Amino acid sequence: MPAGRAARTCALLALCLLGSGAQDFGPTRFICTSVPVDADMCAASVAAGGAEELRSNVLQLRETVLQQKETILSQKETIRELTTKLGRCESQSTLDAGAGEARTGGGRKQPGSGKNTMGDLSRTPAAETLSQLGQTLQSLKTRLENLEQYSRLNSSSQTNSLKDLLQSKIDDLERQVLSRVNTLEEGKGGPKNDTEERVKIESALTSLHQRISELEKGQKDNRPGDKFQLTFPLRTNYMYAKVKKSLPEMYAFTVCMWLKSSAAPGVGTPFSYAVPGQANELVLIEWGNNPMEILINDKVAKLPFVINDGKWHHICITWTTRDGVWEAYQDGTQGGNGENLAPYHPIKPQGVLVLGQEQDTLGGGFDATQAFVGELAHFNIWDRKLTPGEVYNLATCSTKALSGNVIAWSESHIEIYGGATKWTFEACRQIN
Repeated sequence: MPAGRAARTCALLALCLLGSGAQDFGPTRFICTSVPVDADMCAASVAAGGAEELRSNVLQLRETVLQQKETILSQKETIRELTTKLGRCESQSTLDAGAGEARTGGGRKQPGSGKNTMGDLSRTPAAETLSQLGQTLQSLKTRLENLEQYSRLNSSSQTNSLKDLLQSKIDDLERQVLSRVNTLEEGKGGPKNDTEERVKIESALTSLHQRISELEKGQKDNRPGDKFQLTFPLRTNYMYAKVKKSLPEMYAFTVCMWLKSSAAPGVGTPFSYAVPGQANELVLIEWGNNPMEILINDKVAKLPFVINDGKWHHICITWTTRDGVWEAYQDGTQGGNGENLAPYHPIKPQGVLVLGQEQDTLGGGFDATQAFVGELAHFNIWDRKLTPGEVYNLATCSTKALSGNVIAWSESHIEIYGGATKWTFEACRQIN
């Protein structure tokens, strides 16, 4: 082969070797091989001199890929663990910060907002729960005092012994709560201990509720059907009462009730009426730091009520579909009025009337942050606008006071759920 042609052949072979592999094969050797003029010089070169090196490089690449795969799997596991820990931290920080973002839309909570199953929003979860348990203990004490009065009038050794036993249990629970408060103030304890303490105390409270309710059932036959009240001791999404009867179509109404609460912020939802397609057909709610509101077909009017002072208050709201005119009464005195509240929209029939919770769906979708905390009695509804004199008679417990012609307060009309209690009480006794 002429020298010039051989040189050109070697140069071409070198280019073929450099172009045939993107990987670093180590030190490069140039091999000059005599091949026929019409042959594929690159293929011949590879076959002749690079087969062993390529095989070695393929094995190295395969080993590198396997190592990288193992590394990726390890990193995925680490990421999964970190994601789990981050989720726990976010969950805890959400509880610490509270779920009480500003509420808009005049009574309806924003879609996707978190639900808190217990308590007022301005404190830490542990302190908040202990505060609620303290309120429950106070409620149980009040009920025991009522039982004590009953037992004095109807002397029974069995009733007295049970009362003494329950009083002893309440004293023990108070000591547990006080001890837990002291522990929190000293900065001791953790989430696990808080949960264990809460479960233990709530279990004891549930037992007490049941025993006291059994005692109170003994009084039921000796009292009129309307001389009772409902108690919602904790802000939860499962304590409520349901009125067995639905509302008819109404072009006007008056709703009245006695309320007692010291909850803050906001006493919650004393009642809500939902119909298919409209959860806020008729709602009374005081949520967060907002004033109390009446909602009709999701339209809102702010009410002048101030009732969270721990005392009994009588409230009434009247409304007529003509021009949407409304009036608000507290303790027998008109404190506010307005118009254009859902004008010419009749209250729809065939809905669900719930006491103590705000409905986001028909008969459900309760949110603990909107739950009523306190006591409720003498809930009545009329299908007309009461006069100021009729409202005053109700607020002053006059013998002329009327019962609702649509919903009248009666034990036979109410079903209770989730630990809400129903026991002997007459609101008027507190003001006479």
